[in-house]
Amino acid sequence: MNLRLLAGNAALKGQLEAQTARRGLSHAYILSGPAGSGKRTLARLLAAAFVCREQGDRPCLSCPDCRKAMGGIHPDISAVGDDGKDITVAQVRAVRADAYVRPNEAGRKVYILENAQTMNASAQNAMLKLLEEGPPYAAFLLLTDNAAALLQTVRSRCETLALSPVTEAQAEDWLARRYPDRAREDIVRAARRCEGLLGRAVAELEGAGDTGVQARSAAPELIARLSAGDELAWMEFCISLEKWDRDSLSALFSEGILLLRHALVLRAGGDCGEADPDRRSAAAQAARALSPRAMLAATDVLERLRAACTFNVGAGHLAGWLCAGLVRCRG
Repeated sequence: MNLRLLAGNAALKGQLEAQTARRGLSHAYILSGPAGSGKRTLARLLAAAFVCREQGDRPCLSCPDCRKAMGGIHPDISAVGDDGKDITVAQVRAVRADAYVRPNEAGRKVYILENAQTMNASAQNAMLKLLEEGPPYAAFLLLTDNAAALLQTVRSRCETLALSPVTEAQAEDWLARRYPDRAREDIVRAARRCEGLLGRAVAELEGAGDTGVQARSAAPELIARLSAGDELAWMEFCISLEKWDRDSLSALFSEGILLLRHALVLRAGGDCGEADPDRRSAAAQAARALSPRAMLAATDVLERLRAACTFNVGAGHLAGWLCAGLVRCRG
């Protein structure tokens, strides 16, 4: 397969190369990995491969079908759940009805279900029936941050492709090619901060919007209040997060994780490479006030909460778990 546009993930590429050489593409894949790991890029490439007109290495990326697929305008490729809302049983039934209408232009029809873990049991069971009984020309790509959230029966009907973070060197190389006009220091900083998830680096270099700005400004306060040990002040901070949305909270948890890792580096006598004075101050305060064990425990709490943001969980619940979880870490 032609997967050169997907950075890193050598094992996954090898898996797909072996499978497609032996028996062609499967009719259903689960694309699993954290936000920013390249699931959408891989989904576009697989969708293009399904509709590609060439007989050689697919996707060719040059035929009309490939160009439409990569541009997101192919009439035989449909996206479900790309609005950020949970996927309902009604949407899955609509996909099932549409799947039995033959393709418009290509030989296959492809359905990309983003945030597939948001399907409840009824929606997943409807999806299972489609996976088992759908027409032979239909293909399904289920994108999820957490494959374990899908029913085992659904997982058993799909090939699972697990995406992995890239190395810092791979991130730098990929970002330098994508942003040839950006300053080298911007590229290096984004590659260092993204934790191997290129989507995060892209969001940072392209501004990240209000969500990223809000998270970056609030993360030093989160770490500083945790380090100070004032439980009342900590509770007040967590209460203020109840009005945030899940995307903003996920970004905040990511920033908090990064600062705690900076603190561990400083605690060990290293240089965390953080230039922003407020963020460096918060990391230094944590390095002085918290033990390595407490910092690792707090990092684990934030990682669990970041994963929980992919589910239908209210901000109030997330803020409450944050408050309770990190107080226990400090204790």
